[in-house]
Amino acid sequence: LLIGACSGTGLRWNSQLYRVDKNDTLYAIAWRYGLDYRELARWNSIAAPYIIHPGQELILIDPQRLPAHRRTESGSLSSGAKQQSQTRAAKAPQVAPPPASSSVDAELPPPKAFQWPADGKVVATFQGNKSGSQGIDIQSNPGQPVLATAGGKVVYSGNGLNGYGNLVIVKHNDTYLSAYAHNSKLLVKEGDLVESGQQIAEIGMIDHSTAGLHFEIRKQGKPVDPLKYLPKR
Repeated sequence: LLIGACSGTGLRWNSQLYRVDKNDTLYAIAWRYGLDYRELARWNSIAAPYIIHPGQELILIDPQRLPAHRRTESGSLSSGAKQQSQTRAAKAPQVAPPPASSSVDAELPPPKAFQWPADGKVVATFQGNKSGSQGIDIQSNPGQPVLATAGGKVVYSGNGLNGYGNLVIVKHNDTYLSAYAHNSKLLVKEGDLVESGQQIAEIGMIDHSTAGLHFEIRKQGKPVDPLKYLPKR
């Protein structure tokens, strides 16, 4: 599962096209652009486990919304990446492509119980717009534990997503994901299965003066207010 930093990334067609960097993952690309990862995979005919390649160009909107002459270019690879992809495809078992439908699967309920990902006071709340906070900031002490809010699979662990620092993204089911940003240390890697309350990172600095955690929950790729899911304090 390979997403990349903003720097050096090729964006064209008014940000309707994304060129994959070497450290990219499909989940993190979808997170950055507020997309459901399943839709992004379908638009680009990428089947699970959602392998992508450096140089590959991904469309970020429904192909039916593109001009006709550009639809054939969607999901195209550079010549070098195409050769790598063909070589890997020849060795890999054949997987049926995802359905052509542009809609995501039926919505799943959230985990039975979310728990707070860190101890501390909420110092910034959810704004719900692109220019405001997409989650909450929890002030805490450097080095304190960051906990998985619910069980799931780590689908991103790294620092390639601009504005998030050391970041962990956990997939809870096909509808809900959570993210833990600005950590000082990451304790899990992509592919790890984590349990609710398991330590996955250590608290770092949200900004130059505030230690804490930036925490987000996404529902079908869209940010939602974490305080509506976390237990009352």
